[in-house]
Amino acid sequence: SPTVTSNIIMVRPAQFRSNEQTAVNNYFQSTVNSSVESVLSNALKEFDNFVIKLQSVGVNVLVIQDTEDTDTPDAVFPNNWISFHSDGTVCLYPMFAVNRRIERRPDIFDIVRTNGFTVTKTVDYSEFEDKSKFLEGTGSLILDRVNKVAYCALSARSDSELLAKFCNDFNYKCVAFTAYQSAGGDRLVIYHTNVMMAVCETFAVICLDCIDDVSERTAVENSLRNTGKEIIAISEDQVKLFAGNMLQVVGECDKRFLVMSSTAYQSLTDEQIAAITRHCDIVHSDIGTIETCGGGSARCMMAEVYLPKN
Repeated sequence: SPTVTSNIIMVRPAQFRSNEQTAVNNYFQSTVNSSVESVLSNALKEFDNFVIKLQSVGVNVLVIQDTEDTDTPDAVFPNNWISFHSDGTVCLYPMFAVNRRIERRPDIFDIVRTNGFTVTKTVDYSEFEDKSKFLEGTGSLILDRVNKVAYCALSARSDSELLAKFCNDFNYKCVAFTAYQSAGGDRLVIYHTNVMMAVCETFAVICLDCIDDVSERTAVENSLRNTGKEIIAISEDQVKLFAGNMLQVVGECDKRFLVMSSTAYQSLTDEQIAAITRHCDIVHSDIGTIETCGGGSARCMMAEVYLPKN
């Protein structure tokens, strides 16, 4: 499996707001006191600038326009409903929020094929929604595609049985744990793994402090170290500023870049930036409206395409 890809799918929103259906267990979301129109126009500006930034370093971004006639306030976060694999498999996932299920678009297969990718097989877990079992794509699963390890923070949106099924179907070793964040004096379960960790080619950015169980924490650390990753630790406060929500991509001349939001970048210490840039350069873009209302950041906006090219 290629370690990192230069092919990314992003969905340009037709509507965008703080999704009331996801707010119940996404503590990163908040509502803003501005009109629906201004929130959408700000989100579109942020989206378009982000795409331009990625393209400017040579990332191949395939922009798909969200459909106007559906109520899909979270369409800008496609990584939760689909993943693409180097053997030509496309996987569709069961979603916790009812209005996010509409984001799964049957035309996605035609779109990737038209853009020169080969799809040989589809794995569809969406029927598990009927049993209220969820696994939200690469929000739930942090995939080390080379070493075939799936890291997963179990939550209402990341079911252990489905995790085991994915790992069996795709031949991954599973490293499961529970991650927490402090909110109002309580330790609350973090809804998606990708807000607290990112696994890259030669390093991982992770908030180990989120993993309260010592044996689980040790297992995660050991797995990362045994697969040759330098661990770059971030704090819980940095997680709240989306510093865990990063994705490594390939740009021009096979150069690696770690992609994050400007909020995440500005939360990092000089030492952390130095540690990251020993491995690869950083690209960051201001997506403040999308982060505040959507409760997701740069990594959630990118669905990486590992499918073989025709």
